[in-house]
Amino acid sequence: MKKLTFIYSFIFMLFVVVGCTQKDGIDQDLKFLDNAVSGNVNKIFDISNDNSGKVKITPTGNGVTSFVISFGHGTGSGASATVLAGASATHVYPEGDYTVSIVTADIAGHETTATYPLKVTYRAPEKLLVTTSGVGAIKVSATALYANSFLVYYGDVAGEVGTPMAVGQELPAHAYPDGGPFDLKVVALSGGAATIQSIKTLFGLPATFEIATMNYFFGTFGSGQLFATVANPNATGLNTSAKVGKFTRGSEGWSGTYSPLDIPISFASGKKIKMLAYNPDPALVGKKLNVELEAAFGGSPANGVAVLKVAFTTSGAWEELVFDFSTIAAIPVSAKFGQLVLRFNDSSDGAGAVIYVDNIRLTN
Repeated sequence: MKKLTFIYSFIFMLFVVVGCTQKDGIDQDLKFLDNAVSGNVNKIFDISNDNSGKVKITPTGNGVTSFVISFGHGTGSGASATVLAGASATHVYPEGDYTVSIVTADIAGHETTATYPLKVTYRAPEKLLVTTSGVGAIKVSATALYANSFLVYYGDVAGEVGTPMAVGQELPAHAYPDGGPFDLKVVALSGGAATIQSIKTLFGLPATFEIATMNYFFGTFGSGQLFATVANPNATGLNTSAKVGKFTRGSEGWSGTYSPLDIPISFASGKKIKMLAYNPDPALVGKKLNVELEAAFGGSPANGVAVLKVAFTTSGAWEELVFDFSTIAAIPVSAKFGQLVLRFNDSSDGAGAVIYVDNIRLTN
């Protein structure tokens, strides 16, 4: 009887052991994986707007374990990336149209492929600011939002090819020939098709007050001294132009204006400065207008040497005043001047006298 009881106990224990070797709910039947396919596969393109070309690609989908993104651009390992669900990949694109392929893999190893169009467009640069320095030999630099680089056109040769300039770079001094004025053009490049440009007409003679891109900077000295570009107060006779320079006399006898030049006045090109002048007040007939040339290259001649005074002969009409610097023997033929100074009736005090000037030019 004991032997029989032992046999029954052994069989029961064996049944329990066999029954406990497999966890509840898990068996060798993996047919459910046939239905574990991915769905709702899509993508998110996060395209930068700073002209860096960076695009962040985030694949999405249900039941996906990983994605292989083919960027549609690049070579070798840089042409694709593998990311897990919820992750992203970033690629730098030139401006253009691309096809992005995304291969999804689900838990069962099934793969599906979807393609998506991607258009990368670079924005036009903004707030272009061009800075120049020097006289005759001009250094150029520029800043602009969203610019990748610049092209500089100096404007002194026909068929000019732009000189590349990097962001933050100042180009070496460019030497201009005598004459002018010259249009300095700077183009800000986005890295794509979009560009903006700025044209600065370098200030030299002739000065006509008509060129919108020229900075007719006439600084002033003396209390109450003014200078402005205004409408022609008497567009008849010798001068029918639209814009002229208005000189308003300051209080002190030494009051006047000065204007630094981008292109120097070179006596190799002529020694006479002519200008159209208009005096609206008969009481000013006989009063003299000074033309003074300063900031000579090499310091010769010194300031105060190249000074000529010519009187108004009429009022109520434009006349031409001629300043013949060949009469000053101390000025060498090689002289070049970087600053133009105007003064009027400089021997007496008293503010408020107004005269107009236009078409200041250098001739023989």
